[in-house]
Amino acid sequence: MPREKIIEFEGIEPVIVFGPHDAWLKKIREEFPDARITARGNTLQILAEKNDIKLLDKIFSEMRFLADKHGEILENDLNALLSLAFTPQPEGEENTLPTDNDVIVAARDYAVRAKTNGQRKMVSEAKTNDIVFAIGPAGTGKTYTAVAIAVAAWKKKDVKRIVLARPAVEAGESLGFLPGDLAQKIDPYLRPLYDALQDMLTAEKLRALTEQRVIEIVPLAYMRGRTLNNSFIILDEAQNASNKQMKMCLTRLGINSRAIITGDVTQIDLPVEVESGLMNARTIFQGIKGISFVFLDKSDVVRHRLVRNIIDAYEKEEEKQPGHTTRQMR
Repeated sequence: MPREKIIEFEGIEPVIVFGPHDAWLKKIREEFPDARITARGNTLQILAEKNDIKLLDKIFSEMRFLADKHGEILENDLNALLSLAFTPQPEGEENTLPTDNDVIVAARDYAVRAKTNGQRKMVSEAKTNDIVFAIGPAGTGKTYTAVAIAVAAWKKKDVKRIVLARPAVEAGESLGFLPGDLAQKIDPYLRPLYDALQDMLTAEKLRALTEQRVIEIVPLAYMRGRTLNNSFIILDEAQNASNKQMKMCLTRLGINSRAIITGDVTQIDLPVEVESGLMNARTIFQGIKGISFVFLDKSDVVRHRLVRNIIDAYEKEEEKQPGHTTRQMR
């Protein structure tokens, strides 16, 4: 039998919680099709089953916190709250609301926060280890969190430059002979790193820092032969780095340098006969002081909540394949 819950937002403009043209409210209604959510002024009436009432109460309570604390709710905030609300947690654990203690770096119009336990672990480990491996499926915010940590270190003058690298490996398709100069050819591989940086720095600032080579975004192969002092290095999509490439990248670290290596071992695009350097690193670096491994999972997904279901579906399908052997992280 449906239950009723009344939620009031005293002293908060309804548009902040409900979104422009009720966009946030509409999105929540879509996620809870069996619930009836009615807004009157700054009051919500919810008619729903017990479990939905509990989840909706949690979501709106956290939205009220964000509105009261920061005066706004961004779409990314809402997506994260919905994802966390629907994510089952191990017994005794709970993904909690991001607070001011979770701020990684203040961006141009909002603060980038660690939103999940896995992201909090990345931030914590990066404070006490010079090399952190962040391994987990798509949508867990590995790259975004790593970039935020690097930008924060640069802003605090802990490092003088940021170097972001990716292996230029095609994800199961041939891009052929791309038009343009070298920079235009490699841009598609590096675009996700630019996107993350543009969220944290103004376009003008990013352009100036890139021209001054304070921030470099390069294909992994371009790291060879360099020694990077006072730098924060991020190797993204590291599952597509070979053993030799991984060794080459990690040995670039110079004085006062740090690194975060991110990757998803379920999306290796290397030829079958080429071992992933990320897979090998988990074995050979175990127990070395100063090197830490953080494993994110489906509970850390902060994209659309269907991403978690998609990951589940692919995992189940792979398990059904006869004689299937996956390159799993042991």
